[in-house]
Amino acid sequence: MISEKLIATHQDLFDIDANLNRLVKKIELLNYINPLNIEMEKKQFFASKYNYNPNFKYPKIKFNGYKLHRLFYSQRLERIEDDDIRQLYEDVIYEYSGLIECIETINQGRKFYYNSLKSFGTPTEKDIENAKFILRFDDGDFDEDLLPVYNAEDAKAYFHDFSKRYNFNYKIKLSTNISAAAMVLNNVQTLVLRKNHKFSKNQLKVLANHEIGVHLVTTFNSLNQPLKIFSNGLPNNVETQEGLAVFSEYKSGCLTITRLKELSYRVIAVDSLIKGYTFPDTFDLLHNQYKLNKNKAFSITQRVHRGGGFTKDHLYLSGLIKVYNHAKADKDLDVLLTGKVSLEYMDTIYKLQKLGLANTSKYFTDAYLSNEEANKNLDFILNSLK
Repeated sequence: MISEKLIATHQDLFDIDANLNRLVKKIELLNYINPLNIEMEKKQFFASKYNYNPNFKYPKIKFNGYKLHRLFYSQRLERIEDDDIRQLYEDVIYEYSGLIECIETINQGRKFYYNSLKSFGTPTEKDIENAKFILRFDDGDFDEDLLPVYNAEDAKAYFHDFSKRYNFNYKIKLSTNISAAAMVLNNVQTLVLRKNHKFSKNQLKVLANHEIGVHLVTTFNSLNQPLKIFSNGLPNNVETQEGLAVFSEYKSGCLTITRLKELSYRVIAVDSLIKGYTFPDTFDLLHNQYKLNKNKAFSITQRVHRGGGFTKDHLYLSGLIKVYNHAKADKDLDVLLTGKVSLEYMDTIYKLQKLGLANTSKYFTDAYLSNEEANKNLDFILNSLK
């Protein structure tokens, strides 16, 4: 519980935080960016011998962007006395405003792509070198744990059982309209599974440690915070949160070279956007040049071309490298699990904790304590990345 004295001392901060919370509830990007007709367009793309440019349909926007922008920028930030906290909220407003522009321009071609660049960036030369370095390695020996034999109902039962180690309640929903095999909707504490997906035993372990062990852990830690920005997200939180999630896969012993290569293909695919590649061009690059099977190549191509060019996917690999190096230097992981936070704002979070305006993590990713990783090839690769 937040004490009345604390609220009274920082009344302006809590008012601004509550205002932003009301506004940002309307702009969950993942509610808008997932096409509604993936399977239909996939069939047409394959039937065209990979020459068709899919025409994806998206959910209708349920807010007035102009009004939201105006309300975000009308916040009286000068009333926040602490410079670092005021700067954090200023950065947060710019971040949320960028997400509005992303959502407003979904399916408007390069317009959306440029807004995506503002919010998520694009791979650097170093990112591309890291991806190409990983792609030199063989996937390893055949493993029956990698066979896709489990359906969505099996996955639901597996995740339900896995969740018993964490004492929080969330919903599991099945959907045909998501691009990933699984994803967390933070604002409604829901894990969504792709209904028609077949999961391998290893993928179930990967997704459990990734989605529940990190994304839901940070969701529920954020609900334990006095300030709502921990739930709604700090700037650049995607890179840190996805880095933490893939690091959880690594620490629980289920990260494979195949999975690392998938993250690398995403970097290559996102990089193709800046070169003006069309959907068939990016698919051709992955399927014919890199020899990815057609379903994998389509999935990665669809993820990065949705909306008109969605660059978020390159952040998984750079996030993993940053979190891996952070943990290797024996730095604090607890602070990164306190909500949807980012490495860049650690010092400000510590300041908020010192002032009683933020709590340490109620839940902690158990994979970080288990040390089940035992793959020397993976260690070599991760230690070699720049």
